Amino acid sequence: MTPEAAESLLESAVCVAGTEKIERALSDMAMAISNRLEKSNPVILPVMTGALIFAGHLLPKLTFPLEIDYLQANRYGQNMTGGRVHWRIEPRIDLHGRSVLILDDILDKGITLEAVCKKMASYGASEVLTAVFVNKRLAASRNMKADFIGLELPDRFLFGFGLDIYGYWRNLPRIYAIPENKYKDF
Repeated sequence: MTPEAAESLLESAVCVAGTEKIERALSDMAMAISNRLEKSNPVILPVMTGALIFAGHLLPKLTFPLEIDYLQANRYGQNMTGGRVHWRIEPRIDLHGRSVLILDDILDKGITLEAVCKKMASYGASEVLTAVFVNKRLAASRNMKADFIGLELPDRFLFGFGLDIYGYWRNLPRIYAIPENKYKDF
């Protein structure tokens, strides 16, 4: 995708979550996470690159001691459909006996997040919790459920606030959806 095509895509997209809605969701999540983890000395692990924006906005709202590391695992890369989970970077902090909170940008089918949780549990974490900023409302059921959810959004191709389209538009302060009549092209 060229920058010009990315601009054109944004012009035809529909905003599904504005900055006020996003900020309210972040504050609500921070309160719920704080209530659950403030006494547990957790390790917070954003899943890169998608959770970068989400983590950058959420972490300053958590006002208790915690350690931060990150990991990189994905099924999509620059593609629109997922394949097998690829591990690029694993956490360097010892997780044995620790509460771990995985931050991810979106819960779609849950395959990547489920694989991440299993791997962190295999490192000896005492508990593995998940926080996703966007939970897609899917028609099909999925086994994976997040412990903390920012926004429930429709099953459309979404981008902005960490979510990308062909690597572009993670930097947008709002979340957009591809128009339904163009969705078939993606």
